[in-house]
Amino acid sequence: MKELVVISGKGGTGKTSIVASFAALSKNAVLADCDVDAADLHLVLEPKIRQEEEFKGGKKAKIISAACTGCGKCEEVCRFNAVLRDGPPNYLVPETFLIDPLACEGCGVCAHFCEDKAIKFREVVDGELFISDTRCGPMVHARLNVGGENSGKLVTRVRTVARELAESNGRDLLIVDGSPGIGCPVIASVTGADLVLVVTEPTRSGMHDLERVVKLTGFMKIPTVVCINKWDINPEITAQIEKLADQSGVHQVGKIGYDKRVTAAQLMKSSVVEYTGGSIAQEINALWRNVVYELA
Repeated sequence: MKELVVISGKGGTGKTSIVASFAALSKNAVLADCDVDAADLHLVLEPKIRQEEEFKGGKKAKIISAACTGCGKCEEVCRFNAVLRDGPPNYLVPETFLIDPLACEGCGVCAHFCEDKAIKFREVVDGELFISDTRCGPMVHARLNVGGENSGKLVTRVRTVARELAESNGRDLLIVDGSPGIGCPVIASVTGADLVLVVTEPTRSGMHDLERVVKLTGFMKIPTVVCINKWDINPEITAQIEKLADQSGVHQVGKIGYDKRVTAAQLMKSSVVEYTGGSIAQEINALWRNVVYELA
């Protein structure tokens, strides 16, 4: 089984639109949406959820008000200002402490130093993972809760489940919609991939972010190719990106022009290649053929 991961240096480059078209063009793939902080592949593929599981990626502290003696040690050792003297009274003190779950970083220091054992330190649900069926094949996706942490762990879990699903169903390709940027979720998205496709756009920020992503995948020794989306909105910067890719040893596998039919397809909950057979569909088809060739 081969694994293709599609990423971008920044959001809004058209990465997910390309993944949706790849999903429609592939014949034997499993899909994974690893952009867990802002997943949107489901908006196009309309998955029907058949299995879900809770994701517990971290721990949080919680003060047991009935056991709190109000000593203030937890407030003293907390470096994140998460402990507040605003808890309910008990039979020992008129005011106890409580912990702000949004400010708590889950370090566990307060629980370690509480001599009264009045602080619970336990796993919390940070999100959900789903296994779904789509018109283009099985899909694994997830949703990180608001303020949820450890998105890198959730990305790893999504990829693990997707691989297991591909192997058990005899699928020969895993297509991953990765996270934008170069942070922990991106590293978790690309680690061990057979090929990374970077989707960029002809803007200064797009070129800068492409350079950062290429350095990341180069450091991790992952084969990388690039596609320039909406290349015709700025041919001058497109030429500079092509030069940058060449200097970085990254093969350019496609250029896609700006086309309003991309937005129209999204409004119809359709991939571009399903919505139209125009020039942009031909460009995406050519990109797909080149990517398949690079994966071989």
